[in-house]
Amino acid sequence: MATIRREIVTIAAPTRVWDAIRDVGALHTRLVPGFVTDTKLEPGARIVTFANGMTAKELIVDCDDATMRLVWSAVGGRLSHHNASVQVFAEGQGSRVVWIADLLPNELEPAIAGMIDQGMAAMKATLDQDVS
Repeated sequence: MATIRREIVTIAAPTRVWDAIRDVGALHTRLVPGFVTDTKLEPGARIVTFANGMTAKELIVDCDDATMRLVWSAVGGRLSHHNASVQVFAEGQGSRVVWIADLLPNELEPAIAGMIDQGMAAMKATLDQDVS
């Protein structure tokens, strides 16, 4: 199983970062605009449209306010397994955001890693810009 782990450090406070992450229907406006162009909510899931035109159904597995951790699983498409989490930690006066994804088949790792890299870059730009 391929595991992808990425992290960013932002100047935004952890509570501000978590507020954007936990707003699962607002990826395209509050967290990763430009990388995600639309998010539609369904009971227990969201349909995400990426800038490259790809769509994914993501089941929301857990949204834990105490640990500031969101877990989801993409279903359908070419992935036979996908589980991912994003978690916020205090880092100095800002935050560290860690995104971990486990997936099968292994051959999709480079493509998914590239998308995660783009998502993390968009997240950092948005969170850093949003600090007053």
